[in-house]
Amino acid sequence: MSIAPAPPSSSPHVIVVGNEKGGSGKTTITMHLAVALLEAGQRVATFDLDSHQKSLTHYIDNRRAFARRFDKRLRLPSHFCVARGERSRVEENEAIEFAGLEQAVLAVERDHDFVIIDTPPHDSYLMRLAHSMGDTLISPLTDSFLDLDVLATIDPISLRVVRASHYGEMVREVRRYRRALDNSATSWIVVRNRLTTLRSRNRKLIGDCLDELSSELGFRFLDGLAERVVYRDLFPRGLTVLDAPSEILGEAGPSRAIARREVETLVQALRLPIDADGRRRAATRAEWFVANAAPLEMDDIVSVQDAAPPHAASRNR
Repeated sequence: MSIAPAPPSSSPHVIVVGNEKGGSGKTTITMHLAVALLEAGQRVATFDLDSHQKSLTHYIDNRRAFARRFDKRLRLPSHFCVARGERSRVEENEAIEFAGLEQAVLAVERDHDFVIIDTPPHDSYLMRLAHSMGDTLISPLTDSFLDLDVLATIDPISLRVVRASHYGEMVREVRRYRRALDNSATSWIVVRNRLTTLRSRNRKLIGDCLDELSSELGFRFLDGLAERVVYRDLFPRGLTVLDAPSEILGEAGPSRAIARREVETLVQALRLPIDADGRRRAATRAEWFVANAAPLEMDDIVSVQDAAPPHAASRNR
């Protein structure tokens, strides 16, 4: 299971959208980001790693069906749904998942500018594998202490950060592994998503906690998408707020116009390499595949201290 190394210029920039919490808006961000990059003239592929729920896959299927039904020209990414292994043995499942992800990478690595990976909301071998290959990691987080628990343990009295939580530690170790392996740095961005217009005391406290965590874990954080009905209403048709108004949906109202500006602001704040000078591709995806002839071992991803390829047996979580 190896991929022949390719020149860095042929490798797409990989964006991973992930955390271990459902309902944070990962799929909404993934789809809007894909359409924004397509509108910017980029060649985009999307990977759905949640083969049970398949929210991103359904979103894209809806978009394709809407375009066909109403004869609309809608921009679509090259899409792949990578299945989880369903065998009884852990090593067989990991081999299946590794092969599925490898196949998707091989299909897009030479003729796409960006790959956006929507990860499942739980810890798994496939989720960690995706995190290990990201050039940019986007972690959406609703503005609540419940979601903040994904990143940090909070003192119940002072409401201050006690220590990084499981996901925060996992990302930190994966980034260390990636840097040791090919000297590449993963840019980590925590997006405060599904925001309300209310400026509550908790919102400030969460901001203070994120400020403290950003120094410890090495991410930057910014505001994402507000809690708007328009995002949910467009899903069944596969549309985004970036798409032009149509006679089917009617003219875009103020909420949709505001949402469009919101998405455009977020994409700009991500600082993705979408212009000519910044389009130097990240190190080839092949390096982390050929680091070992076998699938990446989960336990090694979180415990590696040097650049040696992982070998120890792992267990699905």
